[in-house]
Amino acid sequence: MTTTLITNIASLVTNDPAQGDGTPLGLMTDAAVVLDGETIAWVGPAAKAPSADETYDAAGRAAIPGFVDSHSHLVFAGDRTQEFNARMSGRAYEAGGIRTTVAATRAATDEALEANLTHYLDEALRQGTTTFETKSGYGLNTEDESRALRIAARHTDEVTFLGAHIVSPDYAEDPAAYVDLVTGEMLDACAPHARWVDVFCEKGAFDGDQARAILTAGKAKGLHPRIHANQLSYGPGVQLAVELDAASADHCTHLTDADVDALAQGDTVATLLPGAEFSTRAEWPDARRLLDAGATVALSTDCNPGSSFTSSVPFCIALAVRDMGMTPDEAIWSATAGGAKALRRTDVGRVAVGARADLALLDAPSHVHLAYRPGVPLVNEVWRRGVRVA
Repeated sequence: MTTTLITNIASLVTNDPAQGDGTPLGLMTDAAVVLDGETIAWVGPAAKAPSADETYDAAGRAAIPGFVDSHSHLVFAGDRTQEFNARMSGRAYEAGGIRTTVAATRAATDEALEANLTHYLDEALRQGTTTFETKSGYGLNTEDESRALRIAARHTDEVTFLGAHIVSPDYAEDPAAYVDLVTGEMLDACAPHARWVDVFCEKGAFDGDQARAILTAGKAKGLHPRIHANQLSYGPGVQLAVELDAASADHCTHLTDADVDALAQGDTVATLLPGAEFSTRAEWPDARRLLDAGATVALSTDCNPGSSFTSSVPFCIALAVRDMGMTPDEAIWSATAGGAKALRRTDVGRVAVGARADLALLDAPSHVHLAYRPGVPLVNEVWRRGVRVA
């Protein structure tokens, strides 16, 4: 197996406090990394680097772990340009929102759905994302939910069953029957293709009792919970997430003090999705409040055609620093190590011996430039599983 020495790294974010400056970022200057196949074999000062089969000169760039995007909705067809244009123009718009995407997704072929998925995955990879989670949720019937998961599973291990995105239009007059479908026949068909189960716990979607039934049924099938919680209003989502040991409660925009305390005291990660607030002009989540309380925070794109059509983690980092009270250091940690914690992974989101060899080299001397130079394509090269892929 070929070893590769990446040297002349101006600054390296390791996310290992035992290295470098001893902060959560474990920041090292004038650093080097040795890749051995798909894993990292050595990290340290460039002057002390061991020899390797090949040497790559980072030319004074900064290096960071590959981004871990722990929340996306990438198996879909169509887009909702008119809806976005109307919202940004202050005009009323009466189209069907998620239902519009459901109709387009149901009508699409498997080949079209997979081509769309790989298009956005390639787009994200070029911007430094080396690990991603993605969900179903635009089929809302057994056949289309299960095929979405089968398609997603060909590209990632982090696949989430979200049959409970909204109540299917087919069951608009009988939501209880739809919950029965999601927790019965649909779950049976979908569980073999997923790792996670998710539910949109919100007014107009699923209430606390329905969400509990769906997540509990998923757990019984071996799926671990995550939950769309407290995005549009105060509600039971965060408390339910902590109670059920969900890996993450996602959005977390409207939180009581009790919600913040629960997240700080539990193992559930608060995953914040600033692209959604940007694209809907909604209230920003208060990351500072969560961090000061001791909660673990992740940043993710929520890439989807309706409310956050961005695949750019760097963009979300810039938003989090500008509008959510995060420091640049906190934002980069949340987009890498935080995302890994939201997926309960220890092999990604850090640069340490034994971790997966995922790195992004920036056309900048420091990770701070991701927030300092918003909108600039700073990701210069990407290494995933030890291979230079972008």
